[in-house]
Amino acid sequence: MPSPGGVPALRFSGCRMACGQRWAYRDDRQGTEALPSAAARDDGALHGGAHSLFLFRNNYQEWGTLFPVLSRPSAAAPLREKGRFARPDPHPGHFRLVLCLSFCYFLSPPHRGQIMFGGMSSMADKETGHENEMSFESALENYLNPDFGDLEEGSITKGEIVRVDDDNVLVDVNFKSEGQIPASEFRDAAGNMTVSVGDRVDVYVVRKNEMEGTITLSFEKAKRMQVFDQLEDVQENNRVIKGHIVRRIKGGYTVDIGGVEAFLPGSHVDLRPVPDMDALVNQEFEFRVLKINRRRSNVIVSRRVLLEEERDSKRQDLLRTLEEGQIVHGKAKNITEYGVFVDLGGLDGLLHITDMSWKRIRHPKEMITMGQDLTLKVLSFDRENNKVSLGLKQLVPDPWQDISARFPEGAKCTGKVTNLVDYGAFVELEPGVEGLVHISEMSWTRKLRHPSQMVHTGDEVEVVILGVDGEKKRISLGMKQVRPNPWELVAEKYPEGTILEGVIKNITEFGMFIGIEDGIDGLIHVSDISWTKKVRHPNEIYKVGDTVQAKVLTVDQENEKFTLGIKQLVDDPWGHVPSTYPVGCTVKGVVTNITDFGLFVEVEEGIEGLVHVSELSNKKIKSPAELYKEGQEIQAKVIHVSAEERRLGLSIKQIKDDEDRRKPKEFHAGPQEAGQSLGDLLKAAQENS
Repeated sequence: MPSPGGVPALRFSGCRMACGQRWAYRDDRQGTEALPSAAARDDGALHGGAHSLFLFRNNYQEWGTLFPVLSRPSAAAPLREKGRFARPDPHPGHFRLVLCLSFCYFLSPPHRGQIMFGGMSSMADKETGHENEMSFESALENYLNPDFGDLEEGSITKGEIVRVDDDNVLVDVNFKSEGQIPASEFRDAAGNMTVSVGDRVDVYVVRKNEMEGTITLSFEKAKRMQVFDQLEDVQENNRVIKGHIVRRIKGGYTVDIGGVEAFLPGSHVDLRPVPDMDALVNQEFEFRVLKINRRRSNVIVSRRVLLEEERDSKRQDLLRTLEEGQIVHGKAKNITEYGVFVDLGGLDGLLHITDMSWKRIRHPKEMITMGQDLTLKVLSFDRENNKVSLGLKQLVPDPWQDISARFPEGAKCTGKVTNLVDYGAFVELEPGVEGLVHISEMSWTRKLRHPSQMVHTGDEVEVVILGVDGEKKRISLGMKQVRPNPWELVAEKYPEGTILEGVIKNITEFGMFIGIEDGIDGLIHVSDISWTKKVRHPNEIYKVGDTVQAKVLTVDQENEKFTLGIKQLVDDPWGHVPSTYPVGCTVKGVVTNITDFGLFVEVEEGIEGLVHVSELSNKKIKSPAELYKEGQEIQAKVIHVSAEERRLGLSIKQIKDDEDRRKPKEFHAGPQEAGQSLGDLLKAAQENS
């Protein structure tokens, strides 16, 4: 194809040029000839000097045309820099390569044909100090390769790093000019450069400008696109990919997968809720890709899906081999108040708190921690519901076997207090064997409200075996039985009727407590303070700390009761009341109290009688206060007396009736004596008899 301006079209095949070296050419018609001599070259066919040769390539990928630039030397001056590429030809589809050659010779137009060069020493090599030779043919073929400059925006291509400095990295992608990429894209987390000159890397073509011959590249975007390609392949083929949890965010985590940030929802972290969400940060796991959105750069991954698949696979294997009595291995995955859930590998089993140890424990955390590896025994297996009951204590012998032989009743032992409850204390006699000391068996004398008043957890105590039930695994213990019962000594030392002295330790509404021995108090009831005085509260007469004398009334060793009395120090005045105040006699007394049902009348000190309202008068009386006042002295008739009941019944009405009956007889006695008949006298005599 003809070249522009009638310049002959030339095809190059391996040339080698040097200053002053002879050229050879081959005409298509005449074959190879030697160029004219130097003298012959003065005829103007060849023009010496430093000129530039332009190589064009048209749209059809034809070889270019070699022509001189002689008419305008000034136009060639900017292009004389050796080994550089000029700007693109302003005509679309044409590229121009300027080779600056010193003392090159140009072949005049008449010499048409194909020029053959033996090779050319690279000027660029000499400038950079490289002595090795490069093939001009190879370089030219690379430049004129059909793929040269054929780069699409948004694509990924291979490039060679030609320069690395602190700020930028130059990458040759077989374009008109190198692409410049920020050096930060090639640095690792520690800030170290990860590439060097000569390395080939994948880069992303952001944009290119054909007119200016510039191109914008990105190393990070290339990596990102490649990761997205990998993620799509992983998702399509249902494979797994590793990722690093970077940080915790709202609703889940951010996961780094080859430089792409993916979202891990909190519900897809594990099979169960994770107690400590922050503990997973900076850890690496395998994930399944759930969703990809390239346009929004969104990636959603899941770890739970993998765990579910793994669990289901292990569960099927376990269900085929699991049997009761089998020894299995698992890991504690959840701890509750009633036990521990153990992951057996695809199937969860329950280790109840009662099957963890032969000894008593208050919470499973005392023995097991989260994630702990456990060796257990299968106690029961429900295949229909996939429920497994596990045991830990069953791996060791039962310490309750032959318990009666090791701990017979009446034996003294030493144990450690392991737990306190309202009703007593548990004491460990040996590992796995505990007994109960009831609160009533802790002290002979003290009335305890809680066992903590006597012992504390961890105390070493001496106990006596009171009873053993091997079937129910129960042992009754006693602490007070270690020492003699002080109530037995008190019963011997203070028999009933003994008079003793003691200090008042406490006063209540119903009586006073007197200290007898260490830990033993005697009670003086309020009714046993006085025979005659009506005491409403003991503090009317006594106070705490007073020393009193009292008489022992009863000593109940079984119920641990010791009763005393003060009034029993003297005789009971009611003992002589029946003889002093017989029924029918008349007494005088002072009204001490007036109630709706009658009057209380004191006939002597400490002796009171009651005049009921019905015994006040024959007339109907609404209230005794209408007729009498406290302190008023009255006369009454004794109508009832009982020393046992301490009651003295009085009547004012009967005294008046007696007086009324006597008054008519006295009134008729005089006149009737003169006019009495024999019949009247006989009748009167009969009545008197």
